[in-house]
Amino acid sequence: MGEIGIHVEQPQLVPALVGGFVLILGHCSLITKERLFLSETLLAMVYGIVIGPSVLKWINPVEWSSNDLQLTQEFSRYCLAIEVMIAGVTLPKKYLKTEWISLIMLLIPVMTLMWIISGSIVKFTFNMPFLQALAIGACVAPTDPVLANAILKGMFAETHVPLRLRNILTAESGANDGLGYPFLFFALYLMRIGGGSAIGTWFYATWAYQIILSIAIGAVTGYIARKTLRYAEAAGWVDKESFLLSSIMLALTLVGVCTIIGTDDILCCFVAGNSFTWDDWFRVETEDTGLQEVLNGFLSMSFFMYFGASIPWSAYTSANMLAPWRIVVTVIAIMVIRRLPIIMALYKIIPAIKNWQDALFAGWFGPIGVSAIFYAVETIKQIEEHSDSNAGRVAEIVYPIVCSIVFGSVLVHGVTIPLVLMGKRVKTGFSISAVSLRTQATNTPLTEKLGWFGKR
Repeated sequence: MGEIGIHVEQPQLVPALVGGFVLILGHCSLITKERLFLSETLLAMVYGIVIGPSVLKWINPVEWSSNDLQLTQEFSRYCLAIEVMIAGVTLPKKYLKTEWISLIMLLIPVMTLMWIISGSIVKFTFNMPFLQALAIGACVAPTDPVLANAILKGMFAETHVPLRLRNILTAESGANDGLGYPFLFFALYLMRIGGGSAIGTWFYATWAYQIILSIAIGAVTGYIARKTLRYAEAAGWVDKESFLLSSIMLALTLVGVCTIIGTDDILCCFVAGNSFTWDDWFRVETEDTGLQEVLNGFLSMSFFMYFGASIPWSAYTSANMLAPWRIVVTVIAIMVIRRLPIIMALYKIIPAIKNWQDALFAGWFGPIGVSAIFYAVETIKQIEEHSDSNAGRVAEIVYPIVCSIVFGSVLVHGVTIPLVLMGKRVKTGFSISAVSLRTQATNTPLTEKLGWFGKR
């Protein structure tokens, strides 16, 4: 400041580009979301690619920090924490208790099979040891709450997807993000330690300390926050703005605490969200405010703009095992095989999924997004910190592979609904045309049907 002139630098350019995009998209949001049914995350990712270093070169996230992967992980961490907190808060009263069978089925057999299938695809496509492939498969096993929320909210979902199905998919995406740790560390510990010692470490360090402890912290803090907020509201101590932000502030607090003690912050936030609204009081009080939807939309668009601008396109070469054909085969195989066949095979023992149509929707819409990026960076961090010699080239290739799968998921799931609706409209148009022709044929005199052949 102090000099007259134009100063185009990234610290000034980023807010202008991000704010301008959100503002313009907001002005036509009803058209994009309720008429064209285009995903905001897809549009944000494409915009990020365009303004990023691969096209216009206006911004380059790699230059924002000396450790760009750490920046990416922290950005994804806070997005996930807030998203899973929102997911937990928006579920109905005592939801984890009433739908525990469906949730257990989705979190244990279904997620385990998704992990093994994803790892198998990576193994055969990139010709690497199975344990190394399982570490990469663990990154893409969870479904993503950010993308899931984009699919399960809005006019299409409210019109065509039953509420019970939307709720169970929301609960699954919130819970299984935090449960990615056991799958990831199972492979990492076996590569690092091996044998029975690895299994023992996995049980007490991952299951006991990260999973069970985070569940306990989330349940207790959510309960205390609910009771204290209700008391403060009844006593007239809290204003409306602070009341609405209480769940978000709880998420940020838990991220800080869990990161300090080294436990699972993402799972903790989801459990705390459920505990916080266990009696449905907070959910009912806030469901018409729109704050959570606004925050969710801004977070998801911001992150996927960042993601689009930071996709490592230059890494996809044959020299480092990432030949384009391998990437394309991996993305297609994971989109088709990772989840859909499992849900179609097991839906009859998942009470919340009532029929094959529900299973088809639940099987197809298991998006891969922010959580996969988070776990990919965590994989690199763990391998580099412990100098895992048995990890091979996992630290080098996991991030580009996961980025390509996330790109494919955002693209495929973002265009599925518009394509389905387009197909329905075309089919409806053909049906109307056929009915019109039949009606015309019934009511038209024979001479008019025959044209000039019927004339004398």
